[in-house]
Amino acid sequence: MRTIRVETSAATILLTEAPEPRVRDRQTGEIAKDAVSGEALMTTGVVYIEDGESSLIKVTVPEGGVSEGLNLGAPVSLPGLVARPWESVFNGQQRHGIAFRAAAVTPAAFPAAMGATA
Repeated sequence: MRTIRVETSAATILLTEAPEPRVRDRQTGEIAKDAVSGEALMTTGVVYIEDGESSLIKVTVPEGGVSEGLNLGAPVSLPGLVARPWESVFNGQQRHGIAFRAAAVTPAAFPAAMGATA
C-alpha cells in the first residue's frame, strides 16, 4: 500500500506517551517486529501541531531509533515520518485509518516564536 511522506518542518511535535513495545498479538504478548530488519517495533504518542490545529497520533518507530533523553511534554523530531492508509475487516465490521511510522524519535527544541525580539 502507498506511503505518504509527512513534511514536519513547520510543525511542533510534543511527546505525550513514552515509547513502549508494540504488541503484535495481545493474547500471546508477542512483540511486533520490522518485516525487513527483524528489529522490535515501539509505539509512542505525540501531539502534532501545525497551522493552529493539533492532532494526537501514535507513531511506530524501530527500537534502535528511540533516543535517550525523551521527556513527556517536550518537543521531539520524527525523521522520515510517513503516513500509510489502511483498512481491514474485523468481526464482520470494516475498519480503516492511517498508520504513522518514523525512522526515529529524538529530542528537539521548541521553535522560535514568530516575531519575537531579543
